[in-house]
Amino acid sequence: QVQLVESGGDLVQPGGSLRLSCAASRNIFSFNYMAWYRQAPGKERELVASIITSFSGGRTNYADSVKGRFTISRDSGKNTVYLQMNSLKPEDTAAYFCNAEDNWSRYWGQGTQVTVSS
Repeated sequence: QVQLVESGGDLVQPGGSLRLSCAASRNIFSFNYMAWYRQAPGKERELVASIITSFSGGRTNYADSVKGRFTISRDSGKNTVYLQMNSLKPEDTAAYFCNAEDNWSRYWGQGTQVTVSS
């Protein structure tokens, strides 16, 4: 069973930064891609950023609302994907979930809470 463990969520002031981590229980090269989603109270879960994690991958994709502020990256040696979040806004407040997909299934982490408030 694949496990994805998120960490790094916190309370931060507007304009601040956070880095989220998603540690996978197996080699991230085995996934087609990994992604970060978020879900705010009363809203649907939305894609924030994704990265191709297969061996020849690395291509990234971002939601328009986070382009230029968030960066997704991978460290294959640590089987970890990161989400660097800068210039945070109150509207970024949400539970952030790590997602991974291979040829057979999709996997989700338990989520980490990010709250942007003064």
